[in-house]
Amino acid sequence: MVVLVMGVAGSGKTTVGRALAAALGGAFYDGDDFHPPANVAKMATGTPLDDADRAPWLAALRARLEASLRAGETAVVACSALKACYRETLLGGLPPEQARLVWLRGPRELLAERMRARRGHFMPPALLDSQLATLEEPAGAIVADIAPPPDEIVAGVLAALGRKAD
Repeated sequence: MVVLVMGVAGSGKTTVGRALAAALGGAFYDGDDFHPPANVAKMATGTPLDDADRAPWLAALRARLEASLRAGETAVVACSALKACYRETLLGGLPPEQARLVWLRGPRELLAERMRARRGHFMPPALLDSQLATLEEPAGAIVADIAPPPDEIVAGVLAALGRKAD
């Protein structure tokens, strides 16, 4: 099974994704690690990526998801996946019982507070509003409120998946 944990910057994708992967006894892959250096440099200057910038990144993530499924690996991938077309690139055609989507959702104020508090991340808080404007709410996702502690979020996601921690 593969689980795509999505949401805007500051939603906790990496924190929740790592904890969820550990609870499922699977691997964790951070979508940020799949960006080509040019994308990271562009975002670090406060410039949002466009769809052409995202295309190779999404293709690399899709390849990772497919490789995990072929290997029978339980994997959790954290990726913003803000638009429906990005989610279709990532999950389209994959068996729904083997590929699930989790949306980490929260209020702008909490997201901004988290972004201001983190250090050493290439995504500046100035890009939050562009991410929120780009976000197309996903249909059929497991929706998790970002306010509770990560262990509570993971417990809720596990319950929605019908799974227990390994």
